[in-house]
Amino acid sequence: MRIAMSGANGFVGSYLSKRFVEGGHEIVAITRFALADESALLATLKGCDAVINLAGATISERWTLAHKEAMMTSRIDTTRAIVNALKAMQTPPKVLISTSAVGIYETGKEHDETSDEFDKGFLGNLALEWEKEALRAKEAGARVAIFRFGVIVGKGGGALAKMIPIFKMGLGGVIGTGMQGFSWIHIEDLFRAYAWVLEEASREGIYNLTSPHPVTNKEMTRALGAVLNRPTFLPVPTFVLKLKFGEGAVILLEGQKVYPKHLLDEGFSFFYPQINQAFEAVVS
Repeated sequence: MRIAMSGANGFVGSYLSKRFVEGGHEIVAITRFALADESALLATLKGCDAVINLAGATISERWTLAHKEAMMTSRIDTTRAIVNALKAMQTPPKVLISTSAVGIYETGKEHDETSDEFDKGFLGNLALEWEKEALRAKEAGARVAIFRFGVIVGKGGGALAKMIPIFKMGLGGVIGTGMQGFSWIHIEDLFRAYAWVLEEASREGIYNLTSPHPVTNKEMTRALGAVLNRPTFLPVPTFVLKLKFGEGAVILLEGQKVYPKHLLDEGFSFFYPQINQAFEAVVS
C-alpha cells in the first residue's frame, strides 16, 4: 500500500513508518508545508491508498494558554485540512485512520468503546472535537477508524523514555495516590492494530488502543521497578506536579482503566497483554 502519514517523524510515526516499509509498503510524509497549502496536500495524497493522521503537539508539558491553543490547532486544524483535501479529490484514499486518546473518557472509571461517559475538561473536549473532524471523512466516501491511544510503551521515546532514567537512579515512585488508572499499549501491538484495520475493509469506527489489562499507577510503578531491579519507595507529591505542569498535571494525577473491546471482538490478539512483558521487552 501507499500510505500518507502526518506526524511521520514523531515517536509513533517513526516506528510505524519503519515497520510498514519493512512489510513492503510505501510511506509518504504529510509535511507542515503540505498541510498549509491545499494544492501541495492534494499532490501528497494523490495515488495513496490510506491516510494515517498522527500530528499533534505534546500534552506532556505545562499547559499555558498558548500551549493549549497549540494542542488544539495542531490536531483539529491538521485533521480538518486532511479531510477537506479528501473531499476535494476525485479518487481519494479509501481509508483514514485518525488518532485520539483515552483522555476522552471520564477519569476514575472503567470504559470500553461503548462508554459515553466522557471527560468534561480540556482533554475530553479536545478529543471529541478531534474525532468529530476525522469523522467528516465519511462524506468523502472514506472508511474511517479512530484510534484512542493509551500510554505507549516502546524503546527510545514516549513516557517510558523519561521514566527509565529516573527509575534507574532509584528515584521512581508512585504518583499522587497511585490508584489512578494507567491504560497502556506496547508500540508493536499498536503497529499491529494499524495493520489489522488496514487489511480488512469491514474494520472501522472507534478502537481503544490499550492492553486488555490496564493497571493502576502503583502497579505500573512496581512493575517497572521490578524489571529494572530498583526500589520504588519515593512517592511524587501532588503539589510538585502541579507546580511543574499546572493544569497539565491532570494527565499524571488522574486516569481511567480502558479496555480494547472492539479489537478483541474482532479477534485481535496482543503480543504484550501484561505490563511486565511490555516493560521487559523495552528494557532488555
